[in-house]
Amino acid sequence: MNHDDEILQAKVNLETAQIPWRDLQRFFAGGRAVYVAPELDLTRVATEMARDNAAQIQHWMQAQQLAPVRDQQAQTWFEANTLLWAVVIKPWVMVQETPNPSPG
Repeated sequence: MNHDDEILQAKVNLETAQIPWRDLQRFFAGGRAVYVAPELDLTRVATEMARDNAAQIQHWMQAQQLAPVRDQQAQTWFEANTLLWAVVIKPWVMVQETPNPSPG
């Protein structure tokens, strides 16, 4: 990883935060909310989006691991007041569900 890549990844890490889905409604309404599958590393996906790595983005999209947030998913998150991890890669907001805490 070169120095610029390290800086970009550090910047993405610093800008990643948990936020209630309800606070992201305007991005969803504008078609700018992007779902990231839980098996992916959100910061890696955001970094590849910032780099405009079209081949990698297309791979994730074909694998249905990266996609615009669907209406049904948005409704479920809204009703449950779900807390998500999010990071902005203009004009997109990448969102990922937080892992459920294990019982006990």
